[in-house]
Amino acid sequence: MNILMTTRVALRALAKNKMRAILTVLGIVIGVWAVILLVSVSQSAGTKVQNEIQTLGGTNMLQIYHQWRSRGGERKRSGTGLASSDADALARDCPAVLAASPILFFSGQLIAGNLNCNADEIYGVNTMYLTVSNWQLSRGGFFTQGDINTATKVCVIGQTVADSLFPAADPVDQTIRIRGIPFQVIGVLEPKGANLFGGDQDNMVLMPISTMQKRLYGVPFDWVHILEVSARSADRIDDAKDEIKTLLRERHRIAKGIADDFVIRDISEVANVFSIITTVMTVLLGSIASVSLIVGGIGIMNIMLVSVTERTREIGIRMAVGARPRDILRQFLVEAIILSTLGGVLGVALGIAFAFGLTYAINTIYTFTKWPVIISINSIIIALMFAGSVGLFFGFYPARKASRLDPIEALRYE
Repeated sequence: MNILMTTRVALRALAKNKMRAILTVLGIVIGVWAVILLVSVSQSAGTKVQNEIQTLGGTNMLQIYHQWRSRGGERKRSGTGLASSDADALARDCPAVLAASPILFFSGQLIAGNLNCNADEIYGVNTMYLTVSNWQLSRGGFFTQGDINTATKVCVIGQTVADSLFPAADPVDQTIRIRGIPFQVIGVLEPKGANLFGGDQDNMVLMPISTMQKRLYGVPFDWVHILEVSARSADRIDDAKDEIKTLLRERHRIAKGIADDFVIRDISEVANVFSIITTVMTVLLGSIASVSLIVGGIGIMNIMLVSVTERTREIGIRMAVGARPRDILRQFLVEAIILSTLGGVLGVALGIAFAFGLTYAINTIYTFTKWPVIISINSIIIALMFAGSVGLFFGFYPARKASRLDPIEALRYE
C-alpha cells in the first residue's frame, strides 16, 4: 500500500473519532502556541531595548561622568571635574572621536503667552550635540558656534514642548520664557517618543551651553555635568576610550599612579549585556514552552494506544486479507504525524495571532511604548519540526504494537 493510500486510510480513521482527534491535537496546539508567543515576546523586548539604545546615540556613544568619592561620609567630586572645553579638545585631538558635546542640566517651567508646561530636560550643549545623540530636526535650524560665543538667547525644543506651548502655530521664531528670560525658538527636534522607562524624550529644550551658564545659572563657569562622545564607528570604541582617557588625564594633570577623576560609560557594553539577557531569556522561555509539546506528544501516544486496542479486530481483518505488518505500522505512524502536524500548524497560527494581539494591547494601554512585533521564522520552523518529530516519536510505539499483533488473536478480539 503506497503512502497516498495510507494517508487516505489514516484520514478516514481519524474522521471516525473527530472529538478524540481534536482533543489529541489540542496538546500540540498549546505547545506550539506557547513557543511562538513566548519567543516573540522575548525577541520583541530585545528589539525594543536595542531601538532605545539607538535613540540614545547608538552603540558608538560614550558618556563621561565625574568620579565621585566619599570623604568623611560626604560625597565629593574628585579632581578638577569635567569642563565644556574638554569636549572641544576631545573632538579636536582624538582621531577616533567623531563629535563630542558637554551637557549642563537645568529644569524649570516654560511659558509662552498664556500657556505653560514643565520641561523634563533643559540641556546646555554645543553645536555637535545632534551628531552625538543621533537626533535630527523636523523644522527650523540649530544654533551656531557664533551663538555659543555670544551666549545668544535661542533654543531648540522637542515635539512635546511644541505641542504644549504652540498647539496651533509654528513654533519656529516664537518666544518662550524660562525663569522670566525670553528665548527665541529656532528649531524643533524630530520626535523620538518615550524611552525604555516611559520618560518622554521629546519634553526637552536645548540651548547653547554658554547661554545656560550666563543667563540661567547667572554666573560664568566652565564645569559641566557630563560629556557625551560619539566614536567614528562601533569598531573604534576601544580606540576612542583609550584616547579620551589619555587626553583627559593630561588635561586634568593627573599624575601617574593617581586614579582618574572621571568615568567612561560605554553604551555598547550596555547593548551587549541586554543582547545576552535577551538570548538567554529566549532560549529559556522556548525550552519551558517546549515541555508542553512533550506533554502533547504523550497525549498522542495514549490516544494511539487506545485506538490500537479499539481497532484490534480491524487490524486482524486487514492482515487476513493481505496487509503486511509494515503497512499497519505505516498507517498508525501517519495518523500520529497528521495529528501532530495539524496541531503544529494551528499552534503557529494561534501564536502569531496572540503575538499581534498582545502587542496591540500593550501599545494601547501604554501609549508611550511603541512595542514592536517580532515573529521569528526560525522559531516557527523549529516548532513545526519539533511537533512533527513528537508525533513520529510518540506514535512509533503504538504503531509498532499494532503491527506485531497476531492476526488470529486479533480476529478473536471482542
